[in-house]
Amino acid sequence: MASGDTDAAAVFVRRFQPRVYGLALSVVADPCLAEEVAQDAFVRAWRHAAAYDPGRGRVATWLLTITRNLAVDAVRLRRDLPVDPWRLPIPAPRPDPGARVERIQEELLALPATQSRPLVLSILYGLTAQEIADREGIPLGTAKTRIRRGLARIRTALTTTP
Repeated sequence: MASGDTDAAAVFVRRFQPRVYGLALSVVADPCLAEEVAQDAFVRAWRHAAAYDPGRGRVATWLLTITRNLAVDAVRLRRDLPVDPWRLPIPAPRPDPGARVERIQEELLALPATQSRPLVLSILYGLTAQEIADREGIPLGTAKTRIRRGLARIRTALTTTP
């Protein structure tokens, strides 16, 4: 390709086109713009094929780096352009907050009192770990550990069940 062989260039494009287009699409999130970026990447590779140094890395890495740089530049250029709101992706529906609160309450009640009391004192009453330790008559490290473990258990329960 560096010598200007058009057949070699065609083989090169056919070989790397899916990867180049896929990378461009993942960065720019617009199929039309991704096609332009991919085409520009191949044109740039064609023009600078003689500059490719196999000692510095594989040809795929070199080409995908060119693609990534062009895609990032394209995103930066489009940042200031107006966006058609009808082309924006529709966000996934958020879970019902009432159900989530009920789930947190259930998990809080399922905790042992030694974990739930420091957690409630911390979150609902805004007490510091030191104030909780003094109030409960436990060492500061124990208060911190109980809060952390209680939060971790609730977090795990919220992420593992709908």
